[in-house]
Amino acid sequence: MKWGKEQGGVVGYSHSGWGLQVAGDKLPIYEIPPFNGIGANEYIVDVTHDVCDFISTVDTPSTWELNIWYHTLNCGYTCRISGETDFPCIYGDRVGLGRSYVKMDADGEFTFDKWAEGIKNGRSYVSDGFSHLYDFKINDLEVGTTGEAGKPSLLKASQGDELTITVDVAAFLPDEPNDQIRNKPLDQKPFWHLERARRGNTKNVPVELIVNGHPVATKIIKADGKTNQLEFKIKPEISSWIAVRIFPSSHTNPIFVELDGKPIRASRKSAQWCIDSVDKCWSSKVKAIREDERQAAKQAFDEAKASYQVIASESFDDR
Repeated sequence: MKWGKEQGGVVGYSHSGWGLQVAGDKLPIYEIPPFNGIGANEYIVDVTHDVCDFISTVDTPSTWELNIWYHTLNCGYTCRISGETDFPCIYGDRVGLGRSYVKMDADGEFTFDKWAEGIKNGRSYVSDGFSHLYDFKINDLEVGTTGEAGKPSLLKASQGDELTITVDVAAFLPDEPNDQIRNKPLDQKPFWHLERARRGNTKNVPVELIVNGHPVATKIIKADGKTNQLEFKIKPEISSWIAVRIFPSSHTNPIFVELDGKPIRASRKSAQWCIDSVDKCWSSKVKAIREDERQAAKQAFDEAKASYQVIASESFDDR
């Protein structure tokens, strides 16, 4: 999707996972992808230049999409996610298989521009349509709404503060499990589906609180279509991005918590992953770049790498 960023619009990547394949299902993953596809490969560079507002999810393998996003969030970048159905190229089933749910003002006019602004600000969550994560808040700040310094989703706090995280959750599964879906590897369609989250032969699914890419608390809900009002309490030790997910079915956008004014530098290991990924992306793409554009492209890649190197030197956590 591209909608005039130079005019205040919204720009992001589609079919994001292609070229970012990694093994394993526990995020974040530290394997370097091949960066050899048509997905969000150059995102690793573009996000450092503030020219990418979102990365799309739901219609390519979940770990491939989320992994690069998690690593850049750990470096302090604030790109959001959206849902996508690349119809009929990836999925020919229907339009709307991968969804973005944007919260609009109840008393405001519904327009595409306002909806797109909600995507840009992260006032939204993504879903396969079988589970929902809405009204996600930390203390009194709702995701995607104006926080500190006029920035959406930015919450200031102090070391030792206890944060209260709330979210309304609903999900629905049929009574009988569908083994044809839940037993498939994550890189086989359907890539996102609530059936994959089912616990045993029950209708229970886990709702995870994610802090800097890692699940730190889990609550179990019954996927019976009813709304569950969940609450978590945590005391983050470092500045952190915080989100909620039902993996791989739905995911909120993050709220960014800065402790004592310090930026998010959550993982030196993620910063190194990004450094190595810039190098890998350049080696995979350089031959396809026109010679008269190669110098400018190399400069953009070098500046991105330098940004991650600075972040690596500032990071608080070796995970």
